[in-house]
Amino acid sequence: MATTDFPAEIRALRAKYQSIEQVSDVEGMRKDIEELSEEAGAPDLWDDPAAAQKVTSKLSHRQSALERLETLNSRIDDLEVLVELAEDEGDEDSLAEAEKELVSLGKSLDDLEIVTLLAGEWDEREAVVTIRSGAGGVDAADFAEMLLRMYLRWAERHGYPTQVLDTSYAEEAGLKSATFEVKAPYAFGTLSVEAGTHRLVRISPFDNQGRRQTSFAAVEVIPLIEQTDVIEVPDNEIRVDVFRSSGPGGQSVNTTDSAVRLTHLPTGTVVSMQNEKSQIQNRAAAMRVLQSRLLLLKKQEEDAEKKAFAGDVKASWGDQMRSYVLNPYQMVKDLRTNHEVGNTSSVFDGEIDDFIDAGIRWRTNNRNDAA
Repeated sequence: MATTDFPAEIRALRAKYQSIEQVSDVEGMRKDIEELSEEAGAPDLWDDPAAAQKVTSKLSHRQSALERLETLNSRIDDLEVLVELAEDEGDEDSLAEAEKELVSLGKSLDDLEIVTLLAGEWDEREAVVTIRSGAGGVDAADFAEMLLRMYLRWAERHGYPTQVLDTSYAEEAGLKSATFEVKAPYAFGTLSVEAGTHRLVRISPFDNQGRRQTSFAAVEVIPLIEQTDVIEVPDNEIRVDVFRSSGPGGQSVNTTDSAVRLTHLPTGTVVSMQNEKSQIQNRAAAMRVLQSRLLLLKKQEEDAEKKAFAGDVKASWGDQMRSYVLNPYQMVKDLRTNHEVGNTSSVFDGEIDDFIDAGIRWRTNNRNDAA
């Protein structure tokens, strides 16, 4: 007979589920779905495609979240019935099946619990991520490109739409910087734990003597501004520069001056965009990101909690949050949570959920300790 104490394990699952259900505010979720469904059914909804997309995306997310909760509750009920029947009949195969479902349910509840920890003011928003190469020369530029691919693959694995807004190519290889949007609910709350300095150690493919090289890249994550946010930026506080878009190796990819660089004079904040074909589109995208950064800066000044947000990341020694070591051994380790993985290829292919989950729990514990 199975040695698992099923009644105790199922009680533990129910207790965790009820805790998640309480925090999730199921009644509030149902009310949101009702209101969003009315908005989605409005005949003039698609007169504003951007606003319509937000409504339908939020409705889909709320419906999925509610369905996920209800499905988990049903699975716990089904597991209890399966165990009772299997124990009554002495069915070892069914008990083995119940054992697997017990493990699967525990993992599903852990994943759902992570979502309930995203309770920050802007955690529910979409995210704008900027990656900048730091110390390390061409290896750092190559590392920045590796990180860009890692995050885009992570988003692809989850079915999250992304849009690369700007890429600044390095002269020899890789990227000086890249900025992209992740268009999914809770993208900011999820990815904000990735903000900081990332460190790569490997045998440099750009060193003809095959020496080991350490390089750095900085990741900044900010919440995407929404139409309800009030961030007015007077024209006289912005300097607008236009230039020709360029591709890898400095080659021109556009024969017109379509790229736009906005400089907010009072704060020195600079945003450049060149991935759209028209200057108007690049300017609109740049203004949206500039407003998002100014919104975050305003919050930082009000709360004096810069470390909790994007902040100023130096991308150099002594300022690291994660190390990616490819030589003399292979290991990716988060220096805050101590979570580590030996399969570096899978990490660079976007399998970073465990790092993100550990980071969210670490952040929550720090906030609770500070409170």
